Amino acid sequence: MRYRIALMAAVLGFLLVWPSFGDDSERLVAVDHYVPVRSTVPAIAGQTAQIYVREVTRAGAVLRAGASADRVVLFVHGAGTPAEVAFDVSYHDYSWMRYLAGAGFDVFAMDVTGYGRSTRPTPMNDVCNLSREQQSLFVPALLSDPCPPGYPHQLTTIASDWNDISAVVDHLRALRHVEAVSMVAWSLGGPRAGGYAAQHPEKVRKLVLLAPAYNRARPASPPAHLPADGAAMTTQSHQEFTANWDRQVGCADQYEPAAREAVWSAMLESDPVGATWGMGVRRAPQVTTWGWNSDAVAKTQVPTLMVSGAHDKQVPTERVRELYADLGAPRKVFIDLACSSHNAMWENNHLILFRASLEWLTQTSVNGTPEGMLRLGY
Repeated sequence: MRYRIALMAAVLGFLLVWPSFGDDSERLVAVDHYVPVRSTVPAIAGQTAQIYVREVTRAGAVLRAGASADRVVLFVHGAGTPAEVAFDVSYHDYSWMRYLAGAGFDVFAMDVTGYGRSTRPTPMNDVCNLSREQQSLFVPALLSDPCPPGYPHQLTTIASDWNDISAVVDHLRALRHVEAVSMVAWSLGGPRAGGYAAQHPEKVRKLVLLAPAYNRARPASPPAHLPADGAAMTTQSHQEFTANWDRQVGCADQYEPAAREAVWSAMLESDPVGATWGMGVRRAPQVTTWGWNSDAVAKTQVPTLMVSGAHDKQVPTERVRELYADLGAPRKVFIDLACSSHNAMWENNHLILFRASLEWLTQTSVNGTPEGMLRLGY
């Protein structure tokens, strides 16, 4: 059996490091996939982009032709942090992906164009394509003075994100021989995954949304002119990352500094170019968004779990409550998670979040509740 798995690993282009004894079939392994997609990102429209997908699964699943119909999960990231950092950080038991994989799910996470190990369009390599304010942070380290942008437009769109997601979902459906996948998303991942589910409900079994960036009044249609004017991308430094997290601390021992440093190290590792800018930054595209408003979610029937950290200052709890009120799904649960920020999956109450997601994905309920509003961790 070990020889067959090692051979399969060589064919698929990944490395499994085996322990020297015991049954390997239950061991968790990571597999890298690159899914080609005909891009709709304005700067590279029509070109083939590569979408990075990380799989975490039990070793025995490598040999399977398929998976249980309700056991395939795709994680979708937010506005700044790539998926492999957001959901698979290597710190103690903080990997949400490994938690679900250990419970028997086939788990995948994807980076849309411009993030992590997916294709990064050329404008992202030019510091002049930042806003003037952000350019000033690199004077004089990279620039003598602020400079005019070579690409004065927002780089990606919510539609190009949906196009990337569609390619990955179809890849997973074929890979695991299932009709639909469940999706777990964070922050701007809410409009990404929720918007996709609204358009393709037959391909999405369930949704788990942490701090979803919902806006009832978001325009239904794209702006008249695409690409929209503006900076192509943003950056975040270690100092900015820490300050943004600390402003959302509302109770003692909410998170461990060592967890924060593990996340930041993984962030720089996912962006080798950004790591060389100044003291090291992570880069992310500016995304033009529309859709996933009150009209779209009212028609959505996909069972949805929504979670809001009590101290989240990036997506206020009230916006997530509005999503709960507007959502048309007959099965929906809202969780108010105590002692948690926008970064709840990296904080000390993370296992409460993970357990709730597992119960939702397996039983479509949390604490036995299929519909309602819950307070956990208080």
